[in-house]
Amino acid sequence: MDTLSYKTISANRETVNKEWVVVDATDQVVGRLCSKVAKLIRGKYKPNFTPHVDCGDNVIIINAEKVIFTGKKETDKVYTRYTGYPGGQRFNTPAELRKKKDGVERIIRHAVKGMLPKGRLGRQLLDNLYVYEGTEHKHEAQKPKAIDINQYK
Repeated sequence: MDTLSYKTISANRETVNKEWVVVDATDQVVGRLCSKVAKLIRGKYKPNFTPHVDCGDNVIIINAEKVIFTGKKETDKVYTRYTGYPGGQRFNTPAELRKKKDGVERIIRHAVKGMLPKGRLGRQLLDNLYVYEGTEHKHEAQKPKAIDINQYK
């Protein structure tokens, strides 16, 4: 029989092609930006996506301090963390976190982390995210390409 044979290609660590991309976060809504970034990190936009392999890109977010929240979330949303001691529950709003050192990075990392798989792969994927508050970053040697995040669904 003369037919074409199509085989599903499963990517592995050796066959995956990871790229470096730069995303400008100026005037982007936090949740919408982070969901697209999580898909980029996971590799969902690639044709050879494999669920159990790190086949996504390394994402550099610049101008992170210019992200926005919709509605009253800037003052009403509450992030909860726990120190590990009795009575050690701490609460912060995005407005309070913005004033702290690396506060905006914490906001974005927290949002992206919640959109990645839980477990060993998710923790490994989160290491592919780099957040900078200004326009400068230290990954010029990797020759990252700038992408428009609004083109992705």
